[in-house]
Parts: sequence; C-alpha cells; structure tokens
Amino acid sequence: MRSLLRVTLTALAFTVAALALPVTLGAVTLNASFEDRYTPRNDGIVPRPAHRPHDPAKPTAVVVVGNEGAVVSDALAPYEVLAASGAFNVYTVAPEVRPVTLTGGLDLVPDLGFADLDRLLPSAAPDVVVVPALPDLGEPTTRPVTEWLNRQSARGSLLMSVCNGSGVLATAGLLDGRKATSHWIRIDGFDDEFPAVDWIRGTRYVDDGNILTTAGILSGIDGALRLTERFAGTETARKTAEAVGWAHYSPGSSPPMELNSFEAADTVVGFNTAFRWDKPRLEVLLTTGIRELELAAVFDTYGQSLAVETRAVGLDGTPIRSRHGLTFAPRGTPSPGLDRLIVPGTDAAASHAADRYSGRSPVYLHAEPGFPFDAVLEDLARTTDAATTRWTSRTLEYRPAHLALDGEAWPWTVTLRPFGLAVLGLLVAFGIRAVSRRFAGRGPSPLRRGSGDSH
Repeated sequence: MRSLLRVTLTALAFTVAALALPVTLGAVTLNASFEDRYTPRNDGIVPRPAHRPHDPAKPTAVVVVGNEGAVVSDALAPYEVLAASGAFNVYTVAPEVRPVTLTGGLDLVPDLGFADLDRLLPSAAPDVVVVPALPDLGEPTTRPVTEWLNRQSARGSLLMSVCNGSGVLATAGLLDGRKATSHWIRIDGFDDEFPAVDWIRGTRYVDDGNILTTAGILSGIDGALRLTERFAGTETARKTAEAVGWAHYSPGSSPPMELNSFEAADTVVGFNTAFRWDKPRLEVLLTTGIRELELAAVFDTYGQSLAVETRAVGLDGTPIRSRHGLTFAPRGTPSPGLDRLIVPGTDAAASHAADRYSGRSPVYLHAEPGFPFDAVLEDLARTTDAATTRWTSRTLEYRPAHLALDGEAWPWTVTLRPFGLAVLGLLVAFGIRAVSRRFAGRGPSPLRRGSGDSH
C-alpha cells in the first residue's frame, strides 16, 4: 500500500513539473495578448474632432463608443455604410470627448460627447443609435452608456447592436422579451446570462422593429444596409453596398449564414495567445482620406488573430481625418525598430505615401481593388499561417473561400513550445530527484561511525 502511494505521489509530482512551465508562461502571455488589444494612450494628448455641418433634413445616426473603447469593425463598418449612403447625418458619440482606443490600438476621437449631442438635437433623440461590442461589458464603467441607451430608446431611437453589442443592450434591459442575435462565440453565454431574451442563431441580423441586432463583427455591414433600406429604400442600400465593396447584400432579408461552432482547428488561437512570444510587431500608417473600412480591416484582422501586434503611426504624428470625417490620433511616427510598416488605403497606395521612409519597405495593402479585408487576410496567411487566418475570418463572420490563403498550414513552431517546456520541466524534476536520492543514499562516514567505539 505504501509503495502504491509512493508511486502515485511521484507520478503527481512529475505531472506538476511537466505542466508548471507551460501553464505559468502561457498564462502570462495569454493575459498580455488580450490586454494589449485595448492598451490606452498615456501621452495626455486630446485632439479635437473635425467640425461637420449638420443637415436637419436628414435623419441622424450615431455610433456610440464607451470610455474604454470598442471593437473597431463594430464601430467603423456601420459608420462607413451609413455615411456612404448619403442618407444620414452620421457621428460617433461617447460619454465624453477624448481619445478612446479601438481594437489593436487605434485611437478614435469621438465627434460628440453625450452633452454635445443634446445640444445638437435639443428637441429630439437621434433616429439611429449603433452599439458596438465594448471591452468592459458588464463592468460599472459601461453604466454611462447603458443609462444613455435607455434614455434614447425611451425617446424613440432605433437601436442597432453589432456583435456583442447585444450584450450591452441586454445589460440595459432593452432586449427582455425580444428576439436578438450575437456573435457565435458569445451567444451561448448570453443565453444563460440573459434568459429573458430569445437568442436566435444562424442569421446575420434580427430586425425586431425598433431594435435590430446583428451577429459577429462584419455582420454589422448587413445590419447597416438594412437600416439604409428602412430609411432610404432598397435602391440606395444596393448602391451603398456596391460603394463599400460588400458583395453579400440581400435586399429585404438577412443573407444566409453558416452556423458556426468551435472546431478542433480553433485550438490555434490558444497556441497563438499563450505561446507565440515572438509576435510580429507592425506599425500601421494612418493617412488623411483613408476609408473607415480600410482602417477597420487592418486593426481588426490582425487584432482578432491574436498573433500580431499593431501600433498606429502618422506621417508627422498629428491627427488625421478619414474619408467620412472621423478623427484618429496616431501614436507617433514610423520608427526603424519594428518589423513592418503597413500602409492601408487605396489613396495611400496610389500616392506611395510612405516611400520617403528610407530603410523601410512599406507594404501597401490596398494597391489592388477589392473589399478591404481581403488583402489583409491574405497578408495574415502569408506572414503567420492559414489556420490562424481561417480562425480570424470565422471570428470576423467573413467568408474567405475566394481568397488565396497561401502560407504555412499550421504554426508548428508555436505549437511545439508548450511540449518543449513540459520536457524541460520533467528534466528539471528528474535532476532534482537524482540529486536528492544521491544525498539520501549517503550514510554517516566510516570514520564518524568508528569514532564512537574507540573508548
């Protein structure tokens, strides 16, 4: 019996030794991977947003972001669709006007604070409020947003959530007794957390009257086109879809969508977040006139992959204005120390905006026509691997079948790291055991044993 206990304890000790290094180091990297997506700027710079004329004859649509930020495509994709339609006054709003960090470290300066919007629309609520996913969902820091949403809903605003923005609406109690959808990764959790909501799976959006909810990330484009239909008609929505390059527009109804669920290949994200210690570090050059979707494509694709780090830079470090008037604040200018200089935007590619930086080889992602996410996904496959890229496209709720995802099939080097750490831990354990046995096997020296008998 004592022998069996000794064997069991030994096996347990070696198991702990094998797991200690990969679990400890993996946990540190995993935590950093998620924290880095919304790292706030700390330079104290607060640029002012651009002033834009307001047309009282048009309905007003606002995209709300929290003080802690938002998912970049959830905010910018519907913004570009609504702005490109020409049918709305479109603004970004937040509890206060200061830079907020979107996914991947892109700092947006909201057009208006809540008080500014009240002054702009003194006798009415905005016609449309778009709610992206917020990184602090369920935290007290979201209370200014949820309370504001309740006020706008009571005043007659049509609310549209994107991705896990439906969790923000559910937290505010605005989805109770309604049909709604959300990102496939979170919808089961929402089903448990918000049982009063009828959660619908396998659709890109659910239109439930004065509340419209969409599935993951790029489903927000479908939702924004549905809003455009409702306010400006199907023909305007169709032209808008063509203008932004969205080939999946389905007039009057939600387009078909594959019902996603976790697959064995999705374990790649675990290896990337926990054991990809040498993540490529990209500087992304922000240039005036860039489309909002072009920015979203870069920061969200690389960000959702959890395999690449990004930093927003500018030609001279000053704020830039996007195609439809948003203000973004870069975090400095290009430096020689990082791996690659990524230059998104068709205009930047045409003007070779980054050619002046000697010693760098700028990558003009949007030199060829196409939907902005296509070129970024193909670049991700080339520079990481196809498995990571397929995971990313599924997270984005985007179909990559038409893309050439050329690259390594799987990140084998990254995958082998935890096993290497486990072997190292076992070797250390065996070494400690051998040393302890060696010392335990040494009895008292003969001289010491004999010295007691000499008297």
